Amino acid sequence: MTQPAARPSGRRNASAPAQQRPTTPHEPSAPAAPDAPPAPRRRAAKSVSAEPAAAPRRALVHLESVPDAGAAAPARRAADKDLPLRDDIRFLGRLLGDVLREQEGEAAFDLVETIRQTAVRFRREDDRAAAAELDRLLKRLSRDQTNSVVRAFSYFSHLANIAEDQHHNRRRRVHALAGSPPQPGSMMHALRAIDAAGVTGKTLRKFFDEALIVPVLTAHPTEVQRKSILDAQREIARLLAERDLPMTARERDHNTAQLRAKVTTLWQTRMLRNTRLMVVDEIENALSYYRTTFLRGIPQLMSELEEDIATVFPAGRRNRDVPAPLPPFFQMGSWIGGDRDGNPNVTAQTLEHAACEQSRLILEWYLDELHALGAELSMSTLMVDASAELLALADASPDHSDHRADEPYRRALIGIYARLAATSERLTGHAARRHAVAEAQPYANAEALAADVQIVIDSLRAHHGGALARSRIDALQRAIGIFGFHLASIDMRQVSDVHEAVIAELFAAAGVESDYAALPEDRKLELLLAELRQPRLLTLPWHEYSEQTRGELAVLAMARELRQRYGARVARNYIISHTETLSDLVEVMLLQKETGMLRGALGSKRDPARMELMVIPLFETIEDLRNAPGIMQALLELPGFDAMLAHQGDEQEVMLGYSDSNKDGGFLTSNWELYKAELALVQLFEERRIKLRLFHGRGGTVGRGGGPTYQAILSQPPGTVNGQIRLTEQGEIINSKFANPEIGRRNLETAIAATLEASLLPTQNAPKDLASFEDVMQRLSDHAFHAYRDLVYETPGFKDYFFATTPITEIADLNLGSRPASRKLMDKKNRRIEDLRAIPWGFSWGQCRLLLPGWYGFGSAVQALLDQAADDKARKAVVATLRRMVKTWPFFSTLLSNMDMVLAKTDLAVASRYAQLCEDKALRKTVFARISAEWHLSCEMLALVTGKHERLADNPLLARSIKNRFAYLDPLNHLQVELLKRYRSGRDDDDIRVRRGIHLTINGIAAGLRNTG
Repeated sequence: MTQPAARPSGRRNASAPAQQRPTTPHEPSAPAAPDAPPAPRRRAAKSVSAEPAAAPRRALVHLESVPDAGAAAPARRAADKDLPLRDDIRFLGRLLGDVLREQEGEAAFDLVETIRQTAVRFRREDDRAAAAELDRLLKRLSRDQTNSVVRAFSYFSHLANIAEDQHHNRRRRVHALAGSPPQPGSMMHALRAIDAAGVTGKTLRKFFDEALIVPVLTAHPTEVQRKSILDAQREIARLLAERDLPMTARERDHNTAQLRAKVTTLWQTRMLRNTRLMVVDEIENALSYYRTTFLRGIPQLMSELEEDIATVFPAGRRNRDVPAPLPPFFQMGSWIGGDRDGNPNVTAQTLEHAACEQSRLILEWYLDELHALGAELSMSTLMVDASAELLALADASPDHSDHRADEPYRRALIGIYARLAATSERLTGHAARRHAVAEAQPYANAEALAADVQIVIDSLRAHHGGALARSRIDALQRAIGIFGFHLASIDMRQVSDVHEAVIAELFAAAGVESDYAALPEDRKLELLLAELRQPRLLTLPWHEYSEQTRGELAVLAMARELRQRYGARVARNYIISHTETLSDLVEVMLLQKETGMLRGALGSKRDPARMELMVIPLFETIEDLRNAPGIMQALLELPGFDAMLAHQGDEQEVMLGYSDSNKDGGFLTSNWELYKAELALVQLFEERRIKLRLFHGRGGTVGRGGGPTYQAILSQPPGTVNGQIRLTEQGEIINSKFANPEIGRRNLETAIAATLEASLLPTQNAPKDLASFEDVMQRLSDHAFHAYRDLVYETPGFKDYFFATTPITEIADLNLGSRPASRKLMDKKNRRIEDLRAIPWGFSWGQCRLLLPGWYGFGSAVQALLDQAADDKARKAVVATLRRMVKTWPFFSTLLSNMDMVLAKTDLAVASRYAQLCEDKALRKTVFARISAEWHLSCEMLALVTGKHERLADNPLLARSIKNRFAYLDPLNHLQVELLKRYRSGRDDDDIRVRRGIHLTINGIAAGLRNTG
């Protein structure tokens, strides 16, 4: 298929409503043409009203104004660095425009161009007339036109994301080729820092021997992309990366044709799901990232880390006990298939399916690698010797071909393949894609497979094959240690209320207690502990229990079976959501006993109690975080719990929830209470000499703990990491981090580097004035908490404003994830903010461009501190302290850096149009005016504290990216508002088409903002 000629640069479409300037060197183009006007910088406005249909635009100045002579050279250098990015975006935008013209016709192309140009004027040129013109254009669109416009702007956002990711990879490679110093976030940078601090090789070895770093993939209702779309985007990314390689003219033309075909595939593929995503779909989606990134990326990362350690801590230097090879301290976790909190679709069967599919994927990958090794390791004993162990392994192989009689490595690998193929069929019920030469005995466990592979490696190293041992087979051996036969540990999670109900039913049926749920806490504990000391079970074999009780017991019984089948690592954690009391934890211990997962008796010296699954509390709300140290102290003091701890290696995990604490108390207070809870837990566990591992429930948005992983780990309180950390990767963030293998590898590397630095350089993270800083932070938190609660929970009608002015209802209706948007059924009369899940709460604020959970209350908090100062001198002292906090306290500087990004993405002018959806004028005025005032105050106070009046002054690339995207997000937001009006008014006779349009805009806006879930 030949490609239509690109429109000449500077040529304006005949139907375009305004004269167009040529593109400047610093900006991406529109989806349809390569000649978008430059992006200006805004000035802050005094106020934004929610009342006018088209809110007044703030005054604008040009971003790309001509620099003065002194700044000319740096500006040119910056322009040169970003030139490939701009070229890629123009190129992909032009392809999208060509596909739009071909698929939808010239009229559709011209319509998108007109809307684009009008939106650019509206956004960048302070053209008041453009606002009204854009409004008229969008209101007149037919259903089909709406669909085309939304898809065009949505796909441009997706393609721009791909181009940006490729540019990040490109810049890292440029630095590597130039021999630049290691960048912060790299393993080499971390190793050099700890070496400079005097850390010894012995200390480093101890760190890796005890370390455990686990990213945990979770499925959440902000995954707006279908797998078909994601697959096409991955291929576009691969093809775009190819264009950085030397190509002949024919090769480049072929590459362009392939890219155009993939963009066409995107256009012709349904963007939305017709049915709600099922848990099995979420499992398959998650597994695709293993094929793309994790299976090769993690072993490669471990190999490179060993090389970096050998460079920084070379053998022969005094006290350099280098850790080689590294233990598999970096592993993967998953909630998909085991997380039942508010998700009735997760059952014992989905847990089994998740484990089986995970095992099937990793075993197939091992088999493919063994098959490739059989072709590669063709060494003949006529040429080189082999070890006795290798020869014995070859002799035990079912391969007796005369053609390979002198090729022991091949025969040994064929034997390993045959045994693993039998293992795969036994564990998954599926035969290997390539049949083994004969039947063989399955491996009992992954360790047995690893032992055979190690024989091959040792023989290669002992007989002049060191280079061969460091290639594919080394990566295979590392993978076996990391992934086993289970691939990833599946956490189980359920809310504490469900456990209480199940225990209550068991007690009532057994005649122990008729109304357990109504008992005071001390009486509950008395009953639970008494049962844990009993050898008998509560469960009656012939009693007909409720569906809920049967389901909960079945999940634990399945976990027991899976551990026997795939190994203990497949399921080792049980997380209790909304842990509020000690009984919430002990209830799960008793449920484990009822399903054979807890053996022995609590307090028994002869047969002490020991659990198969670690019971992990999840502290979520502000109150829960404050109670966390007391609950954990009570758990550690529980008679007989010391034996359980010994069984799990004298370590205990605690999970901290960023999402619900934010929804409960606001951004500042949530972060501060998390900080305090961590410090208190560390002190408690250090006193008891028990290892604490913190599990951070971070989401995509800043309001849910999002932000760069490297800074997030480094900003943890001193002593809270210590080589042990688990953290969630949620929703669409999984795609943005791990869909591209190079980007994914970098994200994995930053997690290791940050954990190294936070563990071995903790004193560098503690400022000298920490005590006074913490006092100031407490005062800020108190004021921010009051401001946030006053708006969200104490303003009459706020919940009605939220449901009216955001697409929360439509998000709940969208076929995004398998989990409902709320834990409870909600109707207009009974709906409450408290019952809404924190994920769609944050997602909705992102859609209307307010992102309120990531900043609200900061401005009021700082202003309150200043107002409490006695005079100007005292106020200057407050500001000076806050500025020292930014410069010397990683926790505070990371907090403000993340908030800076959210404030930059907030747009009050666009949000004011959403405010029009609230029909109660008085409520609309009251709430929006408060939000607007707090945004301006927060920006003002942030500038005062940091001394920087421009958003993202320290990250100009992100600042440019955000501002250049805004003009292409505006039409999607305006269309979403118009479609919401139509849908909610019922004036459109085709509700299905209107809903589809709304859902398409949700998809596009989420893609443009990137971290919205």
